[in-house]
Amino acid sequence: MLQKPYSVSFEDRPVPTIADPHDVIVNVKFTGICGSDVHYWTHGAIGSFVVKDPMVLGHESAGVVQQVGSAVKSLKVGDRVAMEPGIPCRRCVRCKEGDYNLCVDMRFAATPPFDGTLAKYYRLPEDFCYKLPESVSLEEGALVEPLAVGVHITRQGSVKPGNSVVVFGCGPVGLLCMAVAKAFGASKIVAVDINEERLQFARKYAATHEFRSARVSAEENAANLIKECELGLGADVIIDASGAEPCIQTAIHALRVGGTYVQGGMGKNEITWPIAAMCSKELTVKGSFRYSQGDYEMAVKFLETGQVKVKELITGTVEFKDAEQAFESVKKAEGIKTLIKGPE
Repeated sequence: MLQKPYSVSFEDRPVPTIADPHDVIVNVKFTGICGSDVHYWTHGAIGSFVVKDPMVLGHESAGVVQQVGSAVKSLKVGDRVAMEPGIPCRRCVRCKEGDYNLCVDMRFAATPPFDGTLAKYYRLPEDFCYKLPESVSLEEGALVEPLAVGVHITRQGSVKPGNSVVVFGCGPVGLLCMAVAKAFGASKIVAVDINEERLQFARKYAATHEFRSARVSAEENAANLIKECELGLGADVIIDASGAEPCIQTAIHALRVGGTYVQGGMGKNEITWPIAAMCSKELTVKGSFRYSQGDYEMAVKFLETGQVKVKELITGTVEFKDAEQAFESVKKAEGIKTLIKGPE
């Protein structure tokens, strides 16, 4: 339970019960920690989402089905599942269009006032639990959530076979965007970062090229990127998974005429934007928020077929009683992905 910034506690709470015939109770086995969890831990808020009452953290989880409602048909007790942690209203216009990630009445785990998945048991609707193939471990299942984010971002970029794709930021989501772009058939995938260790990991993982950002103007950085990585007239698609203003500015200048830009990383609320370059190139510019229809299914399928691998992203696992260590590791940017096991 997050009580306030830098203050967490362990509590015994009632086991959730079946509230709807389509409900499933999941025994949570592994939970990944991401930047939003750490932000709540350090600041007690993200933008307008403010922690006013004690809240359970965590939203990247996988577990084993403990109990099923009377109408559940696709799952049974003992099935291993990846857990999609946001439940939309299913009735609004956005939900009906398939863009349920934009539902105004979304109940998303570990987003105030809704509790997250860092608990022994968690209740979800049947269709928000995705059965894991035998070849996929529960540890890998916990990474289906960030992989679904990478799928959604990359789909927003409409990446096609033969495309050149540049990804700014070699954190977990940036790396997964590279892997998904590769699965979509991109022929050139450029990883951009200032962290040499993460750049080298990206090259081994999914990138075909790497580029080190320099403290020069956005235009000069973009020109160097295009030249060093042989991008011709510019990249087809650029994804920003950093949220850093200089990266965003460089990206706009590094795109070809008619290219596509996707914002995946969160940064400052307002930045200086190269609007002249955007207009004169007639760029397609998109935001990206969580995941929507088909993203989780595609993420699981990528793991099943081996087109995307996530095991090498797991660089640490801690026991539930030592959960704060995982938050510290992510805050310090140690490793790639840290998992919390249990509780038993």
